[in-house]
This record gives sequence, structure tokens and C-alpha cells, in this order.
Amino acid sequence: MKSVTIGTRGSKLALWQAEFTQSELKKIGIESQLKIIKTKGDQIQHLSFDKIEGKGFFTKEIEQALLDGEIDLAVHSMKDMPTSQPEGLCISAVSYREDSADALIVRKDCYDQNTPLGIPKNGIVGTSSARRKAQIKYIRNDIQLNDIRGNVPTRLKKLQDGQFDAILLATAGINRLNIDMSPYHFIRLSPKEFIPAPAQGVLAWQCKKEDKTMRRILKNLHQKDVADCTNIERRVLQLMDGGCHLPLGVYCEKDTLNNYHVWSVYSHGVDQPLRFFNMSSRTTNQLAESIVDALTKTDA
Repeated sequence: MKSVTIGTRGSKLALWQAEFTQSELKKIGIESQLKIIKTKGDQIQHLSFDKIEGKGFFTKEIEQALLDGEIDLAVHSMKDMPTSQPEGLCISAVSYREDSADALIVRKDCYDQNTPLGIPKNGIVGTSSARRKAQIKYIRNDIQLNDIRGNVPTRLKKLQDGQFDAILLATAGINRLNIDMSPYHFIRLSPKEFIPAPAQGVLAWQCKKEDKTMRRILKNLHQKDVADCTNIERRVLQLMDGGCHLPLGVYCEKDTLNNYHVWSVYSHGVDQPLRFFNMSSRTTNQLAESIVDALTKTDA
């Protein structure tokens, strides 16, 4: 087969994902090159996610390049992907799952061991995620929330510069970029308590539906057990008609007996009460639907 062109965003983390994809393809004898594509989410840095119109603002331009035949394969952070695919495209494979937990990164010079999570009283926490805002406010109602944008190193620089007392990041990105956390106080937030975004820590490989050669190649990379869990998480997201605007977290694990265990959280808004719901099931039949019913039911 001719060399494959992989479409990717240009951030350090996106390039790690693309280079990982290249490495996985090389293991099965496929050569490739990268094409960097700027997305709406990269271009609009002054707004938080909930203020950017539409969905797929980290994926749309890359998907268009796929449809136009400029690239053969797209690699995305799966949590950034809308639950419905553009006509003619499909997710053909998903990767292993990196640690799905969120992390709280606190500046050492303001860490307070006498407060929950070590954030100083009325401290400033940086995040642009409605889901993270709602959950951190649930734990510490006194804190101030300020939006923060940029790639992982940029956000850490803003923390170092004193713009924030703490920031929230995905542990997966920190691990993949092998960032030294010793200058900070690092707190891993259990995904069963501080619920991550659906499919957090997973990469999605997308190609044209009609490209049977590419789809066959991607089957060699596909992690079925991961997909079994992310399918449930993303089905909940789809039923909630959600995207990055929605304060929704869903995390699923499958045990050695193939039972599914799901932790979820939802709020109507950042300052609204949170509803947590955990559920276990031996089957995926109506599992996502049951979770959505529990998260959205009206109290008597």
C-alpha cells in the first residue's frame, strides 16, 4: 500500500497521538506521514468551550480533509469527537486507554494542607470544562473558577506564572507528554469519584467508510475491550445530546467476568446541583438508557 497520510492537530499532545499512530502502523508494515490541520478550537483561544457555537470544534476541519481526500486517516482524542459521524466517515478503531482520571495541579507555594484538595480558601482554579467546573464547585463551593485555554504546557506555564492557584487537566495528557509534575502538588482524582469525560484517555482512528483498505488496516490497531466501554459512555452522551458544553461525566469499566460498571454525573449547569448515579450490569442492553433516565429524572 502507498504511504498513508495522517491528519492531526498541531499541539504537542495531538502530535504525540499522531506519532503514536505512525508507530503502530509501522509495526504492521505501513509507512505514513503527517498533515497538520488547524481546527476552530485551535483558532479560537479567547473563549471557553461552552461559548463556542456548535460541536466538533476540534475535529470538523480534519474530517473535511478526510472527505476531500487530502488525508487517508484522522487521529482524534475520542472525548473531543461528536457522537454522530459526518456522512461518509466512520470510527474504524480505538486505542488502548491511558489513565482516564482528571488531575488537580496546585502551585506548591499556595498549597494549603488544611483545606480539601489543598486549594487555598477562595482560591482561583483554571478550567474551561463545564463538567470539571461543576464537580470542583461541588467539592469546594468557595473557589473562583476562571477559564483557561491552550495546550498542556501553556496551561502549566499560566499556573507557574501565578494566574491560577490550581488547574484541572487530564492525567492522560500529562502521562503521554511525560511532563515532570515535581514542581507542583499533583492530585489524581479517582474517575469513580470525579467522573471524567466520556472516552477520556482514548484515541479514535477515523477514515472514509468506502476506504475498505484503510478499515482493514485499522482492525489491527483496534482494542475491542476499550471500545465496549467507550461505546456505553458515548451512548449516554449521545442520548443527552451533549458535547463539551454539557456538565456530564461518564466512566465505564468491564471486570474479568465481563460485567459492566458505570459511574456517571450530570448537572443542568455549573452552579446547579449534581446528580451522581452508579450502575452495574451483565449486559449493555438498555444500560445507557437506564443511566440517562436516572440522571435526568425529576425529583418528586
